[in-house]
Amino acid sequence: MRIHNQKYFALVALTASLAACEPNKSAEARSVNASASAMPAATSAAAYRFVTATEGNAARYRIREQLVGVDFPNDAVGETKNVTGVISADAKGNLLPAESKFTVDVSNLTSDKDRRDGFVKRRVLETDQYPTVTLVPTKITGVSLPLPTSGTRSFDIVGDLTVRGVTHPTTWKVNAQFNPAGFTGKAATSFTFKDFAIDQPRVPVVLSVADTIKLELDFSMVQEAKK
Repeated sequence: MRIHNQKYFALVALTASLAACEPNKSAEARSVNASASAMPAATSAAAYRFVTATEGNAARYRIREQLVGVDFPNDAVGETKNVTGVISADAKGNLLPAESKFTVDVSNLTSDKDRRDGFVKRRVLETDQYPTVTLVPTKITGVSLPLPTSGTRSFDIVGDLTVRGVTHPTTWKVNAQFNPAGFTGKAATSFTFKDFAIDQPRVPVVLSVADTIKLELDFSMVQEAKK
């Protein structure tokens, strides 16, 4: 009987140990409020590192829709200010995708209609399971490092966008204003529902929804001081 008890308690101890090591996936998925500079830097090759400022960042979607009882189409627009990001590059100015990422908390997207917001969160983005949308920049063309400290510039960012667990390459058109501390501006891209395996919305109060989704990003990036 003592041998059986020893085996039982050993099994309980092992189970408890494994449970303690299991990550809190829900908390991890929603931790977009953490500082973007929290990425590990012990083995970083980054010589340049830009992170989102505390203010001036937002993400929004635009979808053309035709409502019942309305003679003309309009843009449905939903926005969130819960955006964090980091862009890193090595000493030669090469982008480091492994150390570059933008994360958008889409669980609090807000438009001018509560019913639309609920539908987008529950049916379109399934935010209970996929609370964030991420963008990993893989290539930047039209601007090089070191960045200018004044003036404006238009350039492209190519990156892997992940929505509802599906990743698709996207190209963002960027207009930026440079300053000694970093840069601010807007970026935009577009794609179809099919690109991310999302069913095109169909609800009684909406006659039609365009198949093209536009995403816009307002950003304010500051250069992180070298350690």
